[in-house]
Amino acid sequence: MKKSVGTLAIAVGGLVLLAAPFGIYPVFLMKALCFALFASACNLLIGYVGLVSFGHAAFFAASAYATAYLVKFMEWPPLLAVAAGTVIAGLLGWLMGALAIRQRGIYFSMVTLALAQMVYFYFVQAPWTGAEDGIQGVQRGSLFGLVDLGNNLAMYYVVVAVFVLGFAIIHRTIHSPFGQVLKAIRDNEPRAISLGYDVARYKLLAFVISAALSGLAGGMKLLAVQVASLDDAHWHMSGEVILMTLVGGLGTVVGPTVGATFVSALEHYLSGVGSWILVVTGAIFVIVVTVFRRGLVGELHALWLRRRQARASSPRERPDGVLIGRGPQPAAVPPQNR
Repeated sequence: MKKSVGTLAIAVGGLVLLAAPFGIYPVFLMKALCFALFASACNLLIGYVGLVSFGHAAFFAASAYATAYLVKFMEWPPLLAVAAGTVIAGLLGWLMGALAIRQRGIYFSMVTLALAQMVYFYFVQAPWTGAEDGIQGVQRGSLFGLVDLGNNLAMYYVVVAVFVLGFAIIHRTIHSPFGQVLKAIRDNEPRAISLGYDVARYKLLAFVISAALSGLAGGMKLLAVQVASLDDAHWHMSGEVILMTLVGGLGTVVGPTVGATFVSALEHYLSGVGSWILVVTGAIFVIVVTVFRRGLVGELHALWLRRRQARASSPRERPDGVLIGRGPQPAAVPPQNR
């Protein structure tokens, strides 16, 4: 039953992704998918390892800037430049993670924030980044010389393919033996250490995977909007992706995707209210933290489990008239003895 429900959900999701650009502006959808991958990568670290990073904007922006530079000034093929940006983000994640995972709790968060701010100020000062103007007018080029990525519809389906690939990597990581060890570290780190696991190595590897996938999202977002800017590297980007994760459901597989789509839609359709959008997102954050602690997907899943348990515990009548489902029942009396 569970497998059939999952298959149906995948089929419905696939149909929605294929049909969406015919009713919704494709560039908005591409941004939403990039942020969904970004939030899912962040959730891998926060929801399944228990490490709250305020520095993931550094990986998102590093890949975006590297991709923009390679495409615009070095004339690299766009997808090859995205791959290079992903590798750069992974290497940066290894460097930052090696320094940060030695700390715990709020100290880990502050170290990642400080390191990310160092990256941000590098992009402000570096001569090749364009400072406050960023790198603009990046051409998307073509895919193997066959598909013109300047066409929004074609570019959208490329983004969908990359999103599915990234999401599959995250899903496989979570449900692998490696992912089970990450959950054990999250739930009880001293016990994981006592069982002989090299906790620092597992944390660092999870940090690098999360950073690389964040870079993949940043590179694809650069191709979607064709601009690399300082907003991608600012600390509020790290806060925004954490908000997306919390709204959708921390520690759930599809929650960050739902949260990213929801927050992106709010920012897109409420862009006319100006800075008031910050008030709206702040209010949503407060509501989620105080009322929907599990997030949208987490609350729906908890409701489904409660209803399933209620159905399992409700009495049911067998054909011979005996009630089952609420503890032991008296044995049925054969018809000839009644």
